[in-house]
Amino acid sequence: MTTTATADYWELLWAGGRRYGQPDGPETHLMDGHLGAGHGRPALDIGCGDGALARHLHHALGYRTTGIDFSPSALALAASQAGGAEQPGPLWRCVDIGAANLTALPEPAYAAITCRLVYRWLGDKGAFVHHVRAVATARICGVRHLGRLTGAGGAAW
Repeated sequence: MTTTATADYWELLWAGGRRYGQPDGPETHLMDGHLGAGHGRPALDIGCGDGALARHLHHALGYRTTGIDFSPSALALAASQAGGAEQPGPLWRCVDIGAANLTALPEPAYAAITCRLVYRWLGDKGAFVHHVRAVATARICGVRHLGRLTGAGGAAW
């Protein structure tokens, strides 16, 4: 059984100094090969935490990236690590994707969507997949094929 966690739960952890594993070399290499160059297309990092993956998508791959999380402390940490005026970084938004609050997103659709270390904690995985599909373009492999990955009731993986 998977336990879901609320925004309050994660905010307490982030505000208390808890940090989570960073994407490593093999992980980013695999992702880079799968996604390819962004060429300024929009990307969305769901549950961005401290923003490491969103910054990688933005600076290394060239996507126009938005990182979302529902922990204000995580987003403050992500914003504090920005590149500065000479190298603007990703946008940061406080959004609970599980609550279908997609109005805070700056783009109507995204060419790349990442969700690292988040899916396990979601209560309604089927609703999450539905929300992600609503903002994904047809060019997303991992999202475009979620229909084949989801079984009855929408539970994925």
